[in-house]
Amino acid sequence: MVDSVFMAELSWPQWQEKVPSGAIIFLPLGATEQHGPHLPLNVDVILPTAVAERVARAVGGLVAPTLAYGYKSMPRSGGGQSFPGTTSLDAQTFSHTIRDILRELATHGARRFVLLNGHFENAWPAVEGLDLGLREIRRDGIEGVTAMRLEYWDFVRKETLDRIFPDGFPGTELEHASLIETSLMLLLRPDLVDLSKIPQEGRASFPPYDISPAPPGYLRESGVLADARGSRAEIGQWLLDDHVELITAAVRKEFGL
Repeated sequence: MVDSVFMAELSWPQWQEKVPSGAIIFLPLGATEQHGPHLPLNVDVILPTAVAERVARAVGGLVAPTLAYGYKSMPRSGGGQSFPGTTSLDAQTFSHTIRDILRELATHGARRFVLLNGHFENAWPAVEGLDLGLREIRRDGIEGVTAMRLEYWDFVRKETLDRIFPDGFPGTELEHASLIETSLMLLLRPDLVDLSKIPQEGRASFPPYDISPAPPGYLRESGVLADARGSRAEIGQWLLDDHVELITAAVRKEFGL
């Protein structure tokens, strides 16, 4: 039997051995969402899973199966729901899925969790799911449960962003399918990247509000919100190194490792 960092690859006796002894469970929160013509629909699954795997190895944790469907894509941060292939959940469905997973894991002995988000729009529904899960766990009489919730892209050094964006970082919202995600994919799954199809549109510009339904010309035709030209696996490595090092340090601090 393989001794894996991925929960789904363990037998139940292996789970029973690792989890009650204090292994932290990492739950990556992804999405199935368009990422332009040059990237696959599962970018938001691949990236948080890769970060979670590396951090889990560093702290002796386990990675639960990544949630492959996330909350709805929005025009100003993800391109919107109108792109074919984007398959999303209602906020309540997403939150309740997190609630149920945490409750089930706690029932079987897990006491320490890290929700590692990889899709911008998941943030607040994930907060709700975590709160609901912790409420039910307490009501079941289970004590001693601690959880972190984070977005992996927040864990990057300013010097790294300055190095990548000498003219100024456009912000996480506009980096959808752009230089950061493309560079990370070139590092982790170059077989899924087609650099010849990177759009030449540059950076998107939106008003500070939403309009529903989106009027003509409001959505980016390609689904890419900033410039992905210049993406390199080397940039992806700089980012991944920061993500893993800084998240590992935060996990060790909060869980007393």
